[in-house]
Amino acid sequence: MADLLWDDVKCFFDPHLMGSLPDVRVPDASVQDWQAVLDLVAEKGWKCQYSEGETVLPVPRAEAALSRPADAECPDLRVWPTADVLAIFRFHADDEVDFDVDLRELQGQDRLDVFCGFLREIGRRLGKPVLMDPEGDYGHPVLGFDVEADRVVLLADPQVR
Repeated sequence: MADLLWDDVKCFFDPHLMGSLPDVRVPDASVQDWQAVLDLVAEKGWKCQYSEGETVLPVPRAEAALSRPADAECPDLRVWPTADVLAIFRFHADDEVDFDVDLRELQGQDRLDVFCGFLREIGRRLGKPVLMDPEGDYGHPVLGFDVEADRVVLLADPQVR
């Protein structure tokens, strides 16, 4: 059974309403949570690519990725849970795991199921909520992984247009 049904949530995946790159985040995180995400990516065998600026490097320990000089470029980790869905993790801060997805890649029930499965894997591993905010509207999640429900749930009313 799907966590969410496309017809119920498609407004939250409309790039014109939400921005094409919503913010997905795990608040109240730690360096250990970041490492757990890196370990999960490796265990699942998801294709990934770590880079600092234009330089592609082996995936480091989370502590190394997060402890860079203030003037250094923010490293990112591109993760493909499936060949056609990309999540880009950005190592901005150790107290929040955050990543972007492109809503143009998340159209239809099949892609929604992949996305929900990805959020569920991260949320279960960390035992924490994974929230999706509209692009530029930080702190107002519309959906996310709910630890108690053990599934992805709506956190806002869909906009009917």
